[in-house]
Amino acid sequence: MKDHPKVKINLTTTDKIIEIISWMVIIGIWVLTLMNYEKLPEQIPIHYNGTGEVDGFGDKSHILILPIVATLLFTGLTVLNKYPRVFNYFVPITQENVFWQYSNATRLIRSVKLLFVVVFGLIVFMTIQIAKGTADGLGVWFLPLTIGLFFILIMYYYLKSVRRH
Repeated sequence: MKDHPKVKINLTTTDKIIEIISWMVIIGIWVLTLMNYEKLPEQIPIHYNGTGEVDGFGDKSHILILPIVATLLFTGLTVLNKYPRVFNYFVPITQENVFWQYSNATRLIRSVKLLFVVVFGLIVFMTIQIAKGTADGLGVWFLPLTIGLFFILIMYYYLKSVRRH
């Protein structure tokens, strides 16, 4: 890791679009939460089981935990993405591949960040809908789809990295 060169990676149009969408989603999570907070009943769903069914209730103030955690993850991944030389790579980093590997790795982190905030946004949205009585759970598809999307995303960038070695 200490041998990885320190280089500046310029954002491509795709990177900028992912960043803008991520910012819009994180802001949207906060707007959605704050606009609905007063209308929520005192008890809301705060936990879901593996099939997306509500299995825990708590005070409505717990809804604020979701945008807080989403914001912390968003911020942490944004800061981490400024230092691609500290990442672990599956291939040796050389002067010939450093720009491409760093760009690929930062795009992965940027994409994971977007997926995280979208997932948190969906959980906030569905929690509000369940609390209002217009839905009854996240759905049996939610957990497998979420895990599958993260797996596909990570495998896609991993394969790009090792193929470009």
